[in-house]
Amino acid sequence: MSEVGEHLLRDLAPQVLGAVVRRYRDFEAAEDAVQEALLAASTTWPRDGVPENPRAWLIQVAARRITDQLRSEIARRRRETVLAVSAEDDFAPSPDSEHEPEKEDTLLLLFMCCHPSLTRTSAIALTLRAVAGLTTAEIAHAFMVPEPTMAQRISRAKQLVKKSGAGFQMPTADQRGERLSAVLHVLYLIFNEGYSSSSGDALSRVDLSSEAIRLARGVQQLLPNDPEVAGLLALMRLTDARRRARTGLDGELIPLDEQDRSLWDREAIAEGVQLVTQALSRGAVGAYQLQAAIAACHDEAASTQSTDWPQILALYGLLERVSGDNPMLTLNRAVALAMVEGPQAALRLLEPLSLDARVATHHRLSAVRGHLCEMSGQHALAVTHYQDAAAHTASTPERNYLLMKAARLRDQAR
Repeated sequence: MSEVGEHLLRDLAPQVLGAVVRRYRDFEAAEDAVQEALLAASTTWPRDGVPENPRAWLIQVAARRITDQLRSEIARRRRETVLAVSAEDDFAPSPDSEHEPEKEDTLLLLFMCCHPSLTRTSAIALTLRAVAGLTTAEIAHAFMVPEPTMAQRISRAKQLVKKSGAGFQMPTADQRGERLSAVLHVLYLIFNEGYSSSSGDALSRVDLSSEAIRLARGVQQLLPNDPEVAGLLALMRLTDARRRARTGLDGELIPLDEQDRSLWDREAIAEGVQLVTQALSRGAVGAYQLQAAIAACHDEAASTQSTDWPQILALYGLLERVSGDNPMLTLNRAVALAMVEGPQAALRLLEPLSLDARVATHHRLSAVRGHLCEMSGQHALAVTHYQDAAAHTASTPERNYLLMKAARLRDQAR
């Protein structure tokens, strides 16, 4: 199937799942049926062409699958049950299938997966699977746990949602408040996976980052006065503004300090700065607002050298107090600390992370150490760290960049 067709299926999957769940009220069965519909599309569309209304086509096929499953279950148990869907409806699109509110369905699905009966971790994992379409391996990478562990969490989450009898409807204002933190974290993770893919040949997956931004806008429309919602949307816009400058002609990674800033999206930067400025003025400062403020410092600077690094370092200090123990945050703060106090101070900050099981073997720890050693003139050690980082990343562009850095330093030494 073509790359365009694959992107279309990824974009439609959460919309179709939302529509099928709304009609049949069975999350697990709906997910299985939608997966079968997507598989059917991947084999049928390349041969027959993409249908005029691909979303309605997928809903129709999924509806047939789930109806067949219901009939089979009824026959197996020999129950005298009248099926809610007539035989005529089974094999035709629903009257409103072309007009069902796909955007609302995806947003509803987002809030439903973050049901309070689930733990925060399980809710986020389930949503990443159902709404973002991430693989279990990608979700496990985001949480820094083994893939089998994450597969068990997702399976349990599906069962709990089914047992809870969660209705497919927008939660009340109080219920939204209970689920909002998990919803925002899900969107944050979806965006991060889209902006910097954890695996594969492409540095980014624009479909994921764009969907995260779209859903964040939807949440902001629901909660226009929530500063953290605005902060998250600002962070996404300010970060995504640099996307065009992050890759070269061959898809190679270009780090922030080497990017052509004339390629940055100034409209996105202006929107992000306005959003975070308004959010910070409301008084309750949260983690997403602080991250957005850091991103704004980068985006408004003319160069790496003219960036307000002391301000960024101070913001990271506030962010650590708000967010608590987070090794990835420590890595980011170390880079800012190196720009203010020098690389040796940053290397000392990273020393405890060698004993932190969450990141001790993570490629980012080695990559940051390599960068700091390079800054301090310890080129042989930097080469070792860059090579170690390359060995631990599943992203081809990141691996190539790290190996290139190591090779360049070796050549300079010769």
